[in-house]
Amino acid sequence: MTYTNFTLETDADGIAVVTWDMPGKSMNVIDMSVIDELEALVGAVVRDDVIKGVVITSGKAAFSGGADLTMLEGLLKDFHVKRAQDPEAAAKMLFDGSRRLTLVYRKLETCGKPFVATLTGTCMGGGTELALACHARIAADDDSFKMGLPEVKVGLFPGAGGTQRVMRMTDSQQGMQFLLQGRTLRAKQAKSMGLIDDVAAPKKLVEAAKKMLKAGVDPVKPWDKKGYKLPNGQIYSPAGFQFWPAANAIYRRETFDNYPGARYLLHSVVEGLQLPMDLALQVESRYFAKVLQTPEAANMIRSLFVSMQELNKLARRPADQRPNRIKKVGILGAGFMGAGIAYVTAQAGIDVVLIDRDQAAADKGKAYSDELLTKAVQRGRSTQEAKQKVLDKILPTTDYAELSDCDLVIEAVFEDREIKKTVTEKAEAAMKPRAIFASNTSTLPITSLAEASQRQKSFIGIHFFSPVDKMMLVEVIMGKKTSDRALAMALDYIKAIRKTPIVVNDSRGFYTSRVVMTYIREGLMMLADGVPAAMIENAGKMAGMPVGPLSLGDEVALDLAWKIVSATRKDLGVKYVEGPLDNILEDMVVKQERFGRKNAKGFYDYKGKEKSLWPGIPDVVGQPKPAESFNIEELKQRLLVMQALETARIFEESCLTDVREADVGSILGFGFAPYSGGTLSYIDTMGTAAFVELCKKFTRKWGPRFKPNKLLREMAKTGDTFYGRFPPKANDGESQEAA
Repeated sequence: MTYTNFTLETDADGIAVVTWDMPGKSMNVIDMSVIDELEALVGAVVRDDVIKGVVITSGKAAFSGGADLTMLEGLLKDFHVKRAQDPEAAAKMLFDGSRRLTLVYRKLETCGKPFVATLTGTCMGGGTELALACHARIAADDDSFKMGLPEVKVGLFPGAGGTQRVMRMTDSQQGMQFLLQGRTLRAKQAKSMGLIDDVAAPKKLVEAAKKMLKAGVDPVKPWDKKGYKLPNGQIYSPAGFQFWPAANAIYRRETFDNYPGARYLLHSVVEGLQLPMDLALQVESRYFAKVLQTPEAANMIRSLFVSMQELNKLARRPADQRPNRIKKVGILGAGFMGAGIAYVTAQAGIDVVLIDRDQAAADKGKAYSDELLTKAVQRGRSTQEAKQKVLDKILPTTDYAELSDCDLVIEAVFEDREIKKTVTEKAEAAMKPRAIFASNTSTLPITSLAEASQRQKSFIGIHFFSPVDKMMLVEVIMGKKTSDRALAMALDYIKAIRKTPIVVNDSRGFYTSRVVMTYIREGLMMLADGVPAAMIENAGKMAGMPVGPLSLGDEVALDLAWKIVSATRKDLGVKYVEGPLDNILEDMVVKQERFGRKNAKGFYDYKGKEKSLWPGIPDVVGQPKPAESFNIEELKQRLLVMQALETARIFEESCLTDVREADVGSILGFGFAPYSGGTLSYIDTMGTAAFVELCKKFTRKWGPRFKPNKLLREMAKTGDTFYGRFPPKANDGESQEAA
């Protein structure tokens, strides 16, 4: 038989090398063709008496990125169609389809001949599960290797044997952390956990695997031998009684039971460990089929896998624009934000000119990169040579003339119109004619900032999130005169620095800043309503947000929020309507001088990494009412509904124009409950009519800020969803490659 994705070569010693190298793809992924061919390969190996053992290796830099989740999306669509006609047959189809890979891996594991996997670069998801099904594993001994089972991050869990093999191969606590957190392991960590057997130089992996096979690799796993006992003891044992209740408590604390994938993972592990392997895998498959049917899994797969991939491939890039090869970027402002932008840019191999008012400030900005790189070296994730190579890319200076050969200049100075105007004029005087100028403003309208520019078509917004090195989202803002050429440059740059872009049209606060301020504002409004501060914070986390609204207010900086409110009030004049928000912020910032984490005083008091709610909050907002006066479910809904409602308003205003960007942007930008799939998926899942009714209820109870907008009311009448009425646009940028 000939294979498309694999090659098989057998040497004189009877050792077959199976090389996985999918044509036309930069990384091996698991799709139906791979599953079919892998099953055929295992059968061929079993039938061939010459073959004594097998090495599975990759023909690419990485072993595998895991399963192609669009395959599961297709399976789910078929399931929903069939369920309307024959629910029982549909359930069987989903169960059989979702466990096909499990059965192929089990066939490999029990075929009677030893398989050794050689792992390089990225080894994720179904690729890791393939490696665990093999009888031994050798990983590349270099910094590029990373191994993980990240399925929980897209609403699923490892459903091809991962839950059962990991927990039979390693310590219970480490195994559960690895599975429930979707952690990524380096080679040394994986070896210490027993998930890999050895490491070798990347170019000697196959040689090491052959040597291992010649020395003898047992083709029968420990759990398939008579008398096998779990390495960590039985579930119902003294050790089990100590560990599993604690594991369940940690799960509840970390997820608030919002994630069916994590919940069913725990079920699968606990129930599966009490059974022989084949039955355990069947239990795992049943829970996997169950989690596949949840709206949380469908939404998370769509937003955090399918949509994010499309956006990363520059779905919004103008198709008629030539690709840009960006060689040098100028950054104006070497503060925390500018320094972070300089770091990620230099990490991408792009030269950086980092400008500030004086040399000391510019040097301090470069020192930020030095600090991050030093930590990477100390943790074994980089080398001194690699560190120096990045630092050599950054030129700290006060001289605007150094911008003369930059392709892109990013302004990252204070949120002050006059300062931004001054640096824009100075930069443009030195920039080459076709260079693009970008502002990193988080709230000020790009069109108005562009008035300081002599070439407004080349002026665009590129809004980073803090800290830049960790936050994956970048919001691109189109001014009224911004050209497609400027947009193409911005998107090419964001792809180069390996971030996820969304594109929005101009408005005050754009999308992310505008919505996140509604979350903080709602928290402050709850304070004004007498809700205890601790209850507000817990409601936010229970709703699925990474932190409570008061904590986020501190992180954003209360003085910045006050400046934004003040600037908005100044710009709107008599149209501005004051409320409790203004009074609370003014009291905290102006009277109490509590600016947030930046000066260790906000709604929290900060001592290093420790923080506690400030006892003086009642002095600002009044004494809270008893906690039992409030319904915690309603508080959770208030926080989520307000953000989703503001997103719908922004969509109606055409600031947002793509449902994918709304959802991905909300999760990556401000942590909107990931299990929901994002702000618009939250509305779609609830149903537009039900969402509008909830908004009306909250309007009657809490005021006009909850009034549903015209678009939502229209959609409620027709039964439309956002994804149904506004289907995602074609991925115009997918075929674009840098020249």
